[in-house]
Amino acid sequence: MKNSTSGSHGARTRRAHALVAICVALAAVATACSDGDGDGGSNGTIDLVVENADRCDWLDPRHCLLPFPNDFFTVADGSTDTGLQLNIQRASAPRNVRGVHVDTTEWNRNDGFSPGAQIVTYVDGIDLEATGLVGVANIGGSLGKDAPAVLIDTVTGQRVPYFTELDATVSSPANAVLFVRPARNLLESHRHVVALRRLKNAAGETIQAGDVFRAYRDDLISNVPEVEARREHFERIFADLDDAGVARDDLYLAWDFTVASERNLSERMLHIRDNAFAQLGAAAPGFTVQSVEENPNDELARRVEGTFEVPSYMTGTGAPGSRFHYASSELPQRNGTYTADFTCIVPKAALGDGTTPAPARPSLYGHGLLGSQGEVVAGNVRRMANEHNFVFCATKWIGMSEEDVPNAVTILGDISTFPTLADRLQQGVLNTLFLGRLMIHENGLVSHPAFTGLIDRSHLYYDGNSQGGIMGGITTAVSIDFTRAVLGVPAMNYGMLLQRSVDWDTYRQIYDPAYPDELERGLGILLIQMLWDRGEASGYAQHMTDDPLPNTPAHTVLLHVAFGDHQVAPDAANIQARTIGARIHAPTVTAGRLPFVEPAYWGIEPIASYPYSGSAIVIWDSGAPAQPLVNLPPRIGEDPHGDPRSDPDARRQKAEFLKPDGAVVNVCGDWPCFADPS
Repeated sequence: MKNSTSGSHGARTRRAHALVAICVALAAVATACSDGDGDGGSNGTIDLVVENADRCDWLDPRHCLLPFPNDFFTVADGSTDTGLQLNIQRASAPRNVRGVHVDTTEWNRNDGFSPGAQIVTYVDGIDLEATGLVGVANIGGSLGKDAPAVLIDTVTGQRVPYFTELDATVSSPANAVLFVRPARNLLESHRHVVALRRLKNAAGETIQAGDVFRAYRDDLISNVPEVEARREHFERIFADLDDAGVARDDLYLAWDFTVASERNLSERMLHIRDNAFAQLGAAAPGFTVQSVEENPNDELARRVEGTFEVPSYMTGTGAPGSRFHYASSELPQRNGTYTADFTCIVPKAALGDGTTPAPARPSLYGHGLLGSQGEVVAGNVRRMANEHNFVFCATKWIGMSEEDVPNAVTILGDISTFPTLADRLQQGVLNTLFLGRLMIHENGLVSHPAFTGLIDRSHLYYDGNSQGGIMGGITTAVSIDFTRAVLGVPAMNYGMLLQRSVDWDTYRQIYDPAYPDELERGLGILLIQMLWDRGEASGYAQHMTDDPLPNTPAHTVLLHVAFGDHQVAPDAANIQARTIGARIHAPTVTAGRLPFVEPAYWGIEPIASYPYSGSAIVIWDSGAPAQPLVNLPPRIGEDPHGDPRSDPDARRQKAEFLKPDGAVVNVCGDWPCFADPS
């Protein structure tokens, strides 16, 4: 979609300047100055004081970047798919304790904002209950005719469901921004309008709009040329709201933003995938087996360690802290070869009766947070392998593996270095795709005696947990060799996940002192997500199942969620399910377990009958309390994060799904699914 009217602060006209000069000169006596773009006449004038008008929005004076995301921070660019390019100046971005602002160069390569945008602004004194703003427990209420917040997709004309919350991570309400969190990812290249109206404080009093927004809403001519240059843009916003039945006269605030395009989000990943596999051609990736351990435990016949070769698109050796190698191109260019590690497990079930093997299904395995491929030998994975005859192989999620921890620490101290993580994650996805090809190629693993006759090369699958469930989303969306994937305790959108995870406790010990301004800490996380989209599920979710990316097949996925998960927020998994069109096993949980307005899993249709051939989400309940209804992690009771994968019925459901003609089977009967990790 081309957006011919950006919110750029640089878009001024001679006509606007002339108008302001006349109106200011006549302000004492004139009340009918008009720019001709409103209703035919202004309602008077207003004196405004705005700071840093060249780089800051003035709608929300609490911070230069608020409200966010916001097309104010764009410029027109006819070469992009949205017609826009981001233009966030470095001096406007959060700064760390050393006074270093985020270097926004890489952000400004985007042609829009995150499809998983967490919409924020600051409203002094707002009370959510008095206002009637809905939280995560009542998403359906966000579409009510009189809802105080409205989110509109201006391309479709449809209202978008959401939930709201005040930032619960801050020490003072004076630093608590208002979040408007979309309940499903926003459509690529689509422009969206956000409107807030009739906001109340705890006393039930209406909170008045700020002066700058009032100048637009009430058609008051200001003394600031930069403000006047945006008047036509705001008339467009008011027209969009009017089309949706939202009047302008009781608005507290309204603004718009455009979501990045499909090409802008995915073109780097797709380019390195297509380029690498084109160079590979009909061959298998080169590999070396370094060790074979026979009968390491009761479930496994052998554990195999080795390395394999992947085209590298990173600077230098591709080590932690490296970036994409761009050379003179807008897309990453090959820069040698990356040698990746792998670990595979062969179950005893694959040996058959000892004389005739029973070739196992090959599946990639995705490891957890900042871990390694060695997690493929964990007990639950071994049991899954032997119970259902799978050969699992894993490689590191480089970018977010154990060897990347020092670079993660660097990023937490200076967000400017975050592109190193986003770029290396995409190389890590490519490494995983190459390992998959190695598993099913006739000259791949089966050419080595450790695997000969033990792998059924006809179909490849994916199974991952935690970070492996999150990264499995992007890997599935771009996979050309497998079409069925199980994502265990998954979600997407680290911009939402971090503050809801107990795992963040460790890392915020570094991040919080580095960014002492509480409000800017939150903004920093939102900025990070805009680049993380390139290398995690949120940036690819609209193409994870149907509507596949170019040169990519459609996929079917099964999400296994742990009720009350302490590490990966179930509410973010629900957003993923809505985005990919998954259906849910019902009954979902025992009545009363989740303090939500019914239906508890709003916007996710139940599975009507089994076996079910589409994508699905299943909630596994092992007794943990429900997650908080704010952006804080659960801390009560035992963490159920590892329980679904440890339950035999859950493993059986996964195994039935990971077949050529697989489907979601009902292993829970007419009940919710209860996980028994014992």
